Amino acid sequence: MKIEVNHNCSDFDSYRAARVKSLFNCESGANFHLAAELPIDDQAWRIGVVVGPSGSGKTSIGNRVFGPRAVWRPRWPKDVPIIDAIAPGSEFDAVPAALSAVGLGSVPAWLRPYRVLSNGERFRADLARLIAERPARAVVDEFSSVVDRQVARIGAMAFAKAWRRGVGQAVLLSCHRDVLDWVEPDWIFDTATETFERAEAGRRLRRRPPITFDLWQTDSRQWAAFEPHHYLKLPPMIAATYYVATVDGQQVAHVAVSTRPGMVEARACRLVVMPEWQGAGIGLRFLQAVCERWRTGQNRYGIKVPTLFHTSHPGLCATLRRDPRWTQVSGSLVGGDRTRCKATLAKSASRGRMAFTGAGYGGHFRAVQGFRYLGEGNPCA
Repeated sequence: MKIEVNHNCSDFDSYRAARVKSLFNCESGANFHLAAELPIDDQAWRIGVVVGPSGSGKTSIGNRVFGPRAVWRPRWPKDVPIIDAIAPGSEFDAVPAALSAVGLGSVPAWLRPYRVLSNGERFRADLARLIAERPARAVVDEFSSVVDRQVARIGAMAFAKAWRRGVGQAVLLSCHRDVLDWVEPDWIFDTATETFERAEAGRRLRRRPPITFDLWQTDSRQWAAFEPHHYLKLPPMIAATYYVATVDGQQVAHVAVSTRPGMVEARACRLVVMPEWQGAGIGLRFLQAVCERWRTGQNRYGIKVPTLFHTSHPGLCATLRRDPRWTQVSGSLVGGDRTRCKATLAKSASRGRMAFTGAGYGGHFRAVQGFRYLGEGNPCA
């Protein structure tokens, strides 16, 4: 595929235009030409990137690769939450899965219209919609240009992983080179040097850097930083051990673990991954690392116990069901008895264990599924 870009406009001769030409030895700004040879007519690739500085012809190339109609410009309804606006004709589970796949795992954000989201949330919502609606060919202009670079890198990696699970070809246009390793593209065209690179069959041009985290055992004081990103408002866990994951000193994930009656099992709760790190795969690795500690007796009690984990997130449930290290042990459509929960909370408050707000939990429609961590090499129960 050969693409030629030719833009022409009037050659102005005003005083200021003439002075600029004289000062900077520039004869004219009326013409722009770019020739690009892109051998991408086959179907053996999934993601390509056109990278280069602003004004170097990326958008013009994008309009010609698959035609202007392939440029992804989703129109969002004004007062409809994004959970309803994305792929309205698809099954429900497909939409949370797409949102989670690109790292927009904040449930409250799903219930907001696109217009009130932050730039980072809009970036991920656009990618989630692209994954859910999945056109055969798509061009994404200004890829990652308006977001924090940390969000850009993790979002790029999350999008690439999700896009490769299905069919279709996507071309990303970006002026930022820091996302290239995280996208792991099949080919790259650099408008600055007019050079084209393509990976060999079955390989990719770049490899994303590994993400390693440090695991810390801490106390409940760290929960305040993560609580705004948890979808439930709950009191602190009683007699819990708290864990935090950090990457280069930055807090990334949180979970708390407490023992069940008789200390025959542990229960992990309050799993939160910071928004800028969602989609990187850290959450599950972090949870499993904590569960492995309890399975091998690396806890303050010195006991070896399995760990239970409950979630209502469809995507996470599906992931845990596929993982041989986990087995599903329960599933319910509604919460527990609200009256009984309220009485239990009031009793705990009377003993000075916690403050009582007069509310009880339960009685709501919430499909909660429970899983037990078995560990490496254990047969599924």
